[in-house]
Amino acid sequence: MYNKNIKLFIAILIIAYAGYQFYEGLVGNGIMYLLLSTIFIFLYFKNEFILLAFLKLRKQKFEDAKKWLDKIKNPNSALTTKQQGYFNYLNGIMVSQTNMNEAEKYFKTAISLGLSMDHDLAMAKLNLAGIAFSKRRRQEANKLLYEAQKLDKRNMLTDQIKMMKQQMKKAQMPNLHYGSPTSSRQNRRSRR
Repeated sequence: MYNKNIKLFIAILIIAYAGYQFYEGLVGNGIMYLLLSTIFIFLYFKNEFILLAFLKLRKQKFEDAKKWLDKIKNPNSALTTKQQGYFNYLNGIMVSQTNMNEAEKYFKTAISLGLSMDHDLAMAKLNLAGIAFSKRRRQEANKLLYEAQKLDKRNMLTDQIKMMKQQMKKAQMPNLHYGSPTSSRQNRRSRR
C-alpha cells in the first residue's frame, strides 16, 4: 500500500517526462505519458482498494470486501480525508451485522470526516438512526432519520426510511393486552 503522496510524486515525474518527450519532438509519446499520469492522479483521489471493496459489496461478498479493506494498513497516511470517510463507512456497513457499538463508531467517524455523495451520507445517518433506535435513544434516532430523509434527494432510501418510521411508530404505541391488569380494571368499571 503506497502513501498517497508517492502516487502524486510518480504522477509529477511522469508529467515531467512527458514534457521532455514533447521537447524532443515525440508528441505521441508525450501524450501517452500524460494519459498514464492521469491514472496516478485518479488513484490519488480514489483509492484502488476502496474501489475494489465497493465492487465486492455490490456483489454482496462481504468477506472479499473486508480483505480489500484490510490491505490498507495505515489509513491516515495512505488515504485523503474523504477516502478515510469512505474507509470508515465501508467498515461500518460490514461490522453493523455483528457489532453495533463498533459500527456506530465507524459511522460517526465517517460522517465527521465527510462523504462526498449525499446518498452515502444519508445511508450512514440512516444506519446510525437504526442503531440509536435499538439503543432506545428515540430523539437522536428521529433527528438522524430526518437528516437522512433530507439528504436523500434522489429518493433512493425512501422505502428504508418509511420502514424505519413505521417501526418507530409501532414501538411508541402502548402495548395493551386483553389479559393485562389495566384492561381487566377497565372491563370491571364498564360493567358497573
